[in-house]
Amino acid sequence: MSPVMPGRVSAQEVFNNLHLGLIALDRDFNILLWNEWMERHSAVPAELALQSNFVSLFNQQLTPGFLRALSNTVSYGLPAMLSSALHRSPLPLYPSVAAAAGEPPARMVQSVVMTPLRGHDGSRSCLIQVSDASNSVKREKMLMSHSEALRRQVVTDGLTGVNNRRFFDENFALVLQQARRNRSPLSLFMIDIDFFKQYNDHYGHGAGDRVLKRVAEALKGELTIPGGVFARYGGEEFIMVANGMDAAQASSFAERLRGCVSALQEPHAKSLIDRHMTISIGVCTRGEELEDDADGRSLMASADAALYRAKLGGRNKVIATD
Repeated sequence: MSPVMPGRVSAQEVFNNLHLGLIALDRDFNILLWNEWMERHSAVPAELALQSNFVSLFNQQLTPGFLRALSNTVSYGLPAMLSSALHRSPLPLYPSVAAAAGEPPARMVQSVVMTPLRGHDGSRSCLIQVSDASNSVKREKMLMSHSEALRRQVVTDGLTGVNNRRFFDENFALVLQQARRNRSPLSLFMIDIDFFKQYNDHYGHGAGDRVLKRVAEALKGELTIPGGVFARYGGEEFIMVANGMDAAQASSFAERLRGCVSALQEPHAKSLIDRHMTISIGVCTRGEELEDDADGRSLMASADAALYRAKLGGRNKVIATD
């Protein structure tokens, strides 16, 4: 080995100070290079590694995907990259921090790059670079979590916590398509709290906000039909869509919605029809007619008209139409 000139560093010093693992293998997978990063995270000292066959050293602890890529690199000169997304922990490497007592250590999340090398005599060999992808995965999860939180904020009503009108508008088209595809009836419910302005004027907006939350939770709790959508549509109005019910079943379900709000027994001294909070509902059910209602506007307009009739007819009632 040639001496290191003053002011210079050896290649081995460079290898050992890299924040990634370096492994060099010959065509028979014998280890030619094993830096300190690999020593640290494999618990295999360089003295032992440099006298070993790479595959034998780990004794069936290597993943099949890693072995395939390694064989292709050495045999055919094909470079390979194993991302942490598809090959989470191909090598038995572990973080330096000891695991909690009693818990088996978890493998490090890794990114692996394999580069084919060719010697002066034409023989093939391979350089393997291994990096710790744990922080990248954590950042990705954090970003995904933040993204999901932002998405929920965009489609969630800030007061009641149920879906908002934007969410409903985005999903109504999907529910409509599914109903057409399955040739199943679709029911749309327009729901309005009776005399809510008078409630706010009498009890105050704080009480109004509280009762809106209670009504929203009660209505949402009744929607157990798969694929159904419920949302606050604006002010004291809510909207719901569900498939698979005929007109009679939809009307019965609407009565159940009306009953669940009455059961809250929220006092309403300024209501002109009851001493407690009530709701009015307009519901429309369509079957084959959905084929002629491209965007569902006719269905929604009919449910809205039914709600208007329920309010004109005295409120605290269900008006159903098909």
